[in-house]
Amino acid sequence: MKFVRALALLAPAALVSAMGLATLMLAGCQRVEQAPALTYTLLDGHRSELAALRGHVVLVNFWATDCAPCVEEMPAMVANWRRFSPQGFQTLAVSMSYDAPALVANFAQSRQLPFPVVIDNTGEIAQRFGDVRFTPTSLLIDKRGRIVKRWVGKTDFAALAPLIAELQAAT
Repeated sequence: MKFVRALALLAPAALVSAMGLATLMLAGCQRVEQAPALTYTLLDGHRSELAALRGHVVLVNFWATDCAPCVEEMPAMVANWRRFSPQGFQTLAVSMSYDAPALVANFAQSRQLPFPVVIDNTGEIAQRFGDVRFTPTSLLIDKRGRIVKRWVGKTDFAALAPLIAELQAAT
């Protein structure tokens, strides 16, 4: 009986101690992923750096002209950009390496894409963002250059809007 009573007194302390250890272990797992430092070439041939967009919330969208979900979501991406760009929001549409630049240029021109279109002809940008292979894949980057959201598949821009607004309001 004394053993059971002693165990009952020690169990809560052991549980609290184990929870503290688990919390410390999990805290080490919460790694903030920084967007990679990279230089890219825009559709018009100009070169730029992702670091130049620091201080802005940025959506990086990997897409392809032959990707049906990419084509379907493009009008919503344009509307999203139009809604948030007056407050400094940026969008980079990164075409996949297998997409011919002429097709990308035709797509961007015919749909009058208002945001920068990036040509990733070597696949380096996709590689640097975690070896992106599936389109569409999107990443949301905060003002400090941290990737705060990553998803694969069509973007739910209505659900994304509050997060963009929150990130833009942050200092």
